[in-house]
Amino acid sequence: MSGRARARSRGRARGQETGAPGAQPPVPKEAAGHVTPASTEGELVGRGRQRTAPGAVSSEAVLQISAGFQQVKLGERGGRRRDFHDTGVNTRQLMEHVKESKTGLSGSPIELRANFLRLLSRPEWVLFQYHVNFNPPVESRRMRFALLNNHGDILGKEKTFDGAILFLPHRLDNNETVLWTESHSKEKIQITITLTNELPPSSPVCMQFYNIIFRRILKILNMQQIGRHYYYPEDPLNIPQHRLTIWPGFVTNILQYEANIMLCLDVSHKVLRSETVLDFMTSLRQQCGAQHFVDICTKELVGVVVLTKYNNKTYKIDDIAWDHTPKNTFKRGDTDISFKDYYVQQYSLKITDENQVLLVSHVRRRGPSGAPPPGPALLVPEFCYLTGLTAKMRSDFNIMRDLSTHTRLTPEQRESRLNRFINNMTKNPSAQAALSTWGLNFESKLLSMTGRVLPAERILQGQRAYEYNPWVADWSKEMRGLPLISSMALENWLMFFTRRNADAAHSLLQTLNKVSGPMGIRIQRAGMIEYEDRPEALLRALQQNVGQQIQMVVVILPTNRKDKYDCVKKYLCVDCPTPSQCVLARTLSRPQALMTIATKIALQINCKMGGELWSIEIPLKHLMIVGIDCYHDTSAGRRSIGALVASLNHGMSRWFSKCVLQSRGQEIIDGLKVALQAALKAYLRYNKTLPSRIIVYRDGVGDGMLQSVVSYEVPQIMQSIQAMGSGYAPKLTVVVVKKRIASRFFALLDAKLGNPPPGTVIDTEVTRPEWYDFFIVSQAVRLGTVSPTHYNVVYDSSGLKPDHMQRLTYKLCHMYYNWQGIVRVPAPCQYAHKLAFLVGQSIHKEPNINLDHLLYYL
Repeated sequence: MSGRARARSRGRARGQETGAPGAQPPVPKEAAGHVTPASTEGELVGRGRQRTAPGAVSSEAVLQISAGFQQVKLGERGGRRRDFHDTGVNTRQLMEHVKESKTGLSGSPIELRANFLRLLSRPEWVLFQYHVNFNPPVESRRMRFALLNNHGDILGKEKTFDGAILFLPHRLDNNETVLWTESHSKEKIQITITLTNELPPSSPVCMQFYNIIFRRILKILNMQQIGRHYYYPEDPLNIPQHRLTIWPGFVTNILQYEANIMLCLDVSHKVLRSETVLDFMTSLRQQCGAQHFVDICTKELVGVVVLTKYNNKTYKIDDIAWDHTPKNTFKRGDTDISFKDYYVQQYSLKITDENQVLLVSHVRRRGPSGAPPPGPALLVPEFCYLTGLTAKMRSDFNIMRDLSTHTRLTPEQRESRLNRFINNMTKNPSAQAALSTWGLNFESKLLSMTGRVLPAERILQGQRAYEYNPWVADWSKEMRGLPLISSMALENWLMFFTRRNADAAHSLLQTLNKVSGPMGIRIQRAGMIEYEDRPEALLRALQQNVGQQIQMVVVILPTNRKDKYDCVKKYLCVDCPTPSQCVLARTLSRPQALMTIATKIALQINCKMGGELWSIEIPLKHLMIVGIDCYHDTSAGRRSIGALVASLNHGMSRWFSKCVLQSRGQEIIDGLKVALQAALKAYLRYNKTLPSRIIVYRDGVGDGMLQSVVSYEVPQIMQSIQAMGSGYAPKLTVVVVKKRIASRFFALLDAKLGNPPPGTVIDTEVTRPEWYDFFIVSQAVRLGTVSPTHYNVVYDSSGLKPDHMQRLTYKLCHMYYNWQGIVRVPAPCQYAHKLAFLVGQSIHKEPNINLDHLLYYL
């Protein structure tokens, strides 16, 4: 899976920056989507992707160039993500049972070190916030800084300005101060500074102010901002054999935690490819020819994030302006200038290929004074460097191995990198001066704290129960040779293969017969069907042979071409609902691993047909666990796909699944309300009673979306439950699950720093006081530093003790049937992710309802 696909599968957008030439004014609603022919020299046509002519951009085109001005309100970086840290969402105060304490008790204590630095001192005076307005408007952010700095005698040396908001430690004489200055062109400019707020030290806005100050420290240390984080372009890690460069950097944020304000500091890496977009397009044209180049190039590049090294900013490619080249002009001030001349004047960069087409990136940031975004920016492919890895790169073992040596840091290496940064910051006089100016001082060592390790769970399989090694967190050896909880007889099934993979198909069939007996799975001989190595031939073979009586279809794919996989899944999940298992021929090419591979395939086949593998002890009765995740389908215009998976039995071994497709801009929960009611009806049919307790794990919640979940989704879930009947009122808990976090924990084991064992819970010091939240380290990793998962209980009418909530969450991490071990999130979340990803990547339609009770998406 590519990095882009992974980001989409989690429902998250990638960060963009403004600041490219050709950023356009917004298109009026009535003009949006209108396409007119483009002139050679001239106006851009259309805004965004049009269905008719690729790359056409609006006729309301280039009136001015955007040099990168952005008005950033505190805690706002554009688009919907107004607050990356969800400050101001106080959910704990509404839950009486955790008002006093949200700390669990069970488990054994463990000494930990965390990637946090305490803030030892902070200002005790009031901070004054001002809004700064320029008339006439000054577009360049850098120019705004320069003009404001001309009045240091009035404003003083101690000030922080982000382009629109000014912070001062003292109050100006008047609530509104008017200053006059001159631009480089001798134009008179009026600066109006208006008092908007007086902030005491306890104000949440001060946290965001501290983050602004710290970003200045990062710049002092010669770091460059790319997207949201900061990197060292002067200290690159080169991998020349793969044409890759890694910029090391850091993720930082300062927040109020339980008892202290702390800086969370983690290592980050930006992977850049040495090839430009122009290099990529040239190579692609040679490979696919001119006839299909436009379609293939659009498919490959749209959605990719690129870096422009001349200003170290990232842009997401939204379209390609096929009718525009660097010879086209745009308005810069009162004059027209070509892209070619602009880059020479502004950056001393000469464009070598004057016939290259331009890339379109929609500017999502707000314009000056809160105006709408300035419109699409046009980029020159020659100056755009590709970032991230392609799917092909990710499947290349050598590339990933070489990358991991630089990016997959052990706890000791990570701590060393963090300590080096702390020393650089401490010893840099300018950085210390910038902090001391505002009365800030950080501790010079990482936080030491105590966590708890929950007891290992017993795995129940058939009539047996066994324990596993928690440091391995994998019980594949322990379960070998034991019968499953329930197994489905495989009597009427088909295996499809190509002629050259006939031997692999027969070997797999023989091995499946060997491994299935001890697990209690009865397998009859499969119908063997040979197909030609073409997607249309495979589809025809499926249509001719798969009927209602077929229990399972196994397809051996000669290559990992996506269109063949999609062809199988589309037909067997929508048109002819039948569980299916695709296997790459390459996977079966190692005879020594065939027994292991066949065992895993047999387990997957059994699950997909409705069998149960193992279970764990769940003390709560009449409980239904629900997992929700979402995915954004870019092939269908960023349509959202919501997936809901709900448990049907006490052992959490049978599941009901439902997927809904939403139009762009529609709330995911609107469609999932119907899915939740369908899950409750399925639970009622299975158990003859409705659940008395429902716990919803909501995954796929991006930064800044927590308020939406609390104020909109939770009431919708409650309404959906109430619709089952006037007297039905189960206890409800809603938990937001988050994996993309910067928090890391290291265990002190035998005086050495290592990863905490699976089951480590952290619910003190680094949690937020306004939330009922905790961290769990549920995985064991062989390489690098383990990542914890953050759980935030945003609604709870069940009154479960924190200890019980933590232990239940950890138990559910054992119930994912596609891996004989513990996963990072509760099983229903992982199931929901798999379902949403399958529909978004391959099917693009709602699966057939006949599959709702099966784990067909494993």
